[in-house]
Amino acid sequence: MRPVAGCSLQAQFDAMSDIDNTTSHSGRRPGPWDLPPAEAAPEPVRGRQAEPLEDKGQHPAWAIASTLLMAGFLWWITGSVIVAGAVLFGLFVHEYGHVLAMNKLGMGPARIYIIPFLGGLAKAQRNPKTEWHGVLVSLAGPAFGLIAMIPFVAAGLWLKSPEWLMGAFFIAMINLVNLLPAPPLDGSKALGPVLTRVHPRLEQVALLAVGGLAVWWGLSTGRLILAVFLGIAVFSHLRRGVWRADWGQLSWPEAGRSLALYLATAAVCAAAAIGALLPLTGGAVEPAFDMGMRFIGVGGR
Repeated sequence: MRPVAGCSLQAQFDAMSDIDNTTSHSGRRPGPWDLPPAEAAPEPVRGRQAEPLEDKGQHPAWAIASTLLMAGFLWWITGSVIVAGAVLFGLFVHEYGHVLAMNKLGMGPARIYIIPFLGGLAKAQRNPKTEWHGVLVSLAGPAFGLIAMIPFVAAGLWLKSPEWLMGAFFIAMINLVNLLPAPPLDGSKALGPVLTRVHPRLEQVALLAVGGLAVWWGLSTGRLILAVFLGIAVFSHLRRGVWRADWGQLSWPEAGRSLALYLATAAVCAAAAIGALLPLTGGAVEPAFDMGMRFIGVGGR
């Protein structure tokens, strides 16, 4: 190569190069062996996922339609506008308990979905930070849901109306049934982590066994929709494989607190259900207990 007059050898090399000849941040002029700037730019950090889009909840039109369908279904199976209204109101308050806990624990803003013929769903924007938070969220619904009984008990006592008291009883039963340790009910999410703390297989065996019994109970007592719903949930859990989430297990102290809270919540829900029936039995506990057992179809005289 013949040098061009008036140009240095370095300048001729620069002229032959197809890269940017500006000085880099390091103070060194790039040479022909350097990568083009587009290829030399640092790659974005991999593994960093974009923030998920915020769940806006049900469309208002679908939310209204779902609520009306649910109300009509409840009226059809109960035969009472008051009892159907109580169950629907209790359903909203139950789910709102989950929402409050989710928002408090940094999982929100949570949304409520009404699922016609089945019930409701509280949906968070993100997973709980720990398994302990998950337990608290699962128990918040049944515990907070009992507040919905207050206006119906008050109206029943004031009006001396069995219908309003039965509405309060059904609200308590919604929360008590949700504590069954059968997927996907709240009880499975509250008690499941405790069983996993003992052994992961214990949770799988226990929850599937209880789920199977719940399906049998639904079929034997004529609650076909509930039986089908639980059956689908149990089958989906069988296919899931790994059950526990990635955020780890409960510690032993947390497992003890979880079990205590679960048992206390179940006891309060059961007491509230019997208490709602006491005015109908003159304050006698045993007849009220029998009425409750006849409702769930597993005993009573």
